[in-house]
Amino acid sequence: MTYKHKVQYYETDKQGVTHHSNYIRIMEETRVDAMERMGFGYERMEEVGVFSPVMSVTCDYKRPTTFPDIIEVEISVAELSKLKTKFSYRMTCNDKVVCLGTSQHCFLDRNGRPVAIEDYFPEFYEWLLKLYNSNK
Repeated sequence: MTYKHKVQYYETDKQGVTHHSNYIRIMEETRVDAMERMGFGYERMEEVGVFSPVMSVTCDYKRPTTFPDIIEVEISVAELSKLKTKFSYRMTCNDKVVCLGTSQHCFLDRNGRPVAIEDYFPEFYEWLLKLYNSNK
């Protein structure tokens, strides 16, 4: 699944390069967009009482980008269990890798207790499983 992000002028630093912190924001934009396109946006999850906070994030910067570059982001599921998932992000610009990243998320109920997403929200788990299996 691909997401496109146009680097905005305000996202660049004094040297005109995309500030490193924006890549984490782009990962979140990508994940939210993918979930919404598949019908499992955060609003829907939260309506049924499931929350998915970030547990960890990694970013491996390969090349700089600048305004107004278009960053294409491929999202996939790198790891999956009933209690958590790890998304993988491959960002390219002009067919060159600019950043590789991951974000790991757990699943909690309204009281902050871990939930087995497969039992609590099986449709979402099936979507995650398809993304996970498409990488093998």
